[in-house]
Amino acid sequence: LLRRAHQRHVAQFEKEVGDLDLTTTQFAALAKISERGEVSQNLLGRMTAMDPATIQGVIQRLMGRGLIDRRPDPNDRRATLLSLSTAGRTLTREAIRRAHRVSNAVLGPMSPEERATLTGLLRKLTELT
Repeated sequence: LLRRAHQRHVAQFEKEVGDLDLTTTQFAALAKISERGEVSQNLLGRMTAMDPATIQGVIQRLMGRGLIDRRPDPNDRRATLLSLSTAGRTLTREAIRRAHRVSNAVLGPMSPEERATLTGLLRKLTELT
């Protein structure tokens, strides 16, 4: 059932966000950077539950599109800090707006109480990893 719910969500995401040419992992990275303002690549990977190789590929693709900027971390020479570029902020705002429509479409059959329960249960599942 969880797999089927995931498939439904991904299909709705494609329908709403597909023309922005973002994968769900790219969207997750952009949304988290938007939320944090600036973040290290390592922390971004942990916050989005992506392994180092995956987050590195996501970051490279987003940088290639000019959606994120990278600068050295002045407090740690080994780290780099990521932030949204002007184009990245514009695209992310639109993607987040559309993502709300995705959530509303997928969760539409549920009451507000059921949505809250599901969200709580999903948080519990993801905190186990």
